[in-house]
Amino acid sequence: MANVVDMAPVIGGSAPAVEAASAGTAAPVYARPRRAADALRRPDPWDVARTGLGAAAGVGLLLVVAGAFLYAPAERVQGDVQRIFYIHVPMAIGAYLAFFVVFAASVAYLWKRRPIYDLVARSSAEVGVLFTTLVLLTGSIWARPIWGTWWSWDARLTTTLVLWLIYVAYLMVRSYAGDPAQGARYAAVVGIVGFTDVPLVHQSVVWWRTLHPGPTVVQAGGSVGMPLPMLHVFLLSLAVFTLLYCYLLLEKVAIEEAKDRIALLRLERSG
Repeated sequence: MANVVDMAPVIGGSAPAVEAASAGTAAPVYARPRRAADALRRPDPWDVARTGLGAAAGVGLLLVVAGAFLYAPAERVQGDVQRIFYIHVPMAIGAYLAFFVVFAASVAYLWKRRPIYDLVARSSAEVGVLFTTLVLLTGSIWARPIWGTWWSWDARLTTTLVLWLIYVAYLMVRSYAGDPAQGARYAAVVGIVGFTDVPLVHQSVVWWRTLHPGPTVVQAGGSVGMPLPMLHVFLLSLAVFTLLYCYLLLEKVAIEEAKDRIALLRLERSG
């Protein structure tokens, strides 16, 4: 046992450990200097930022629910069911933001071919599909007591469903492509072309006759189409869902980075 180094001096980074190393004595693989151990215990700033962002989004969601039921008045015609507006509309805007990020990151990936742009695009696409799914569900819940039906093939509903299908197809292209690089290129094209549906969804109530009301927050001429308490809760909800999108995006990027590192390690070991 002449080659075994005492763990106390090795972990502490003391002179005997250095002398043993210089003398060619084998040290355990888990022996590391105190400075490196302290670095491992130090929290990652990105982890701290993500945690703070998630906490802020969680508290914000509670404030939105409280504001929707305790601060904003009931709508004169629709009554209490209208309160789902404070979730439904900001989430739809969050989906627009997610798919814009997919569009921008996809353009950047095809131009620069840097993997980080593809990683951001696919992460944002998953968050956007989640938001759009919830938009369709909350819209159906809102429609049932107001329209008397869960679904109607009006212009906004149809274009929103098409948007959801496009980005589900985006994710499927990535999953079924044999070559990951080729799948990333094909998905980038789908992400760019698919974003053209976002203006159609937004303007559908203006261009076609639909069951959806026209613009209610900012109307023609720049006037606000709701009482100030309603506007306050809506703006708060919009900010909170933007925070929630950013938090989910950062979390998903971190997960995808870890998956890519694991895949690379497995490839190196198999090679």
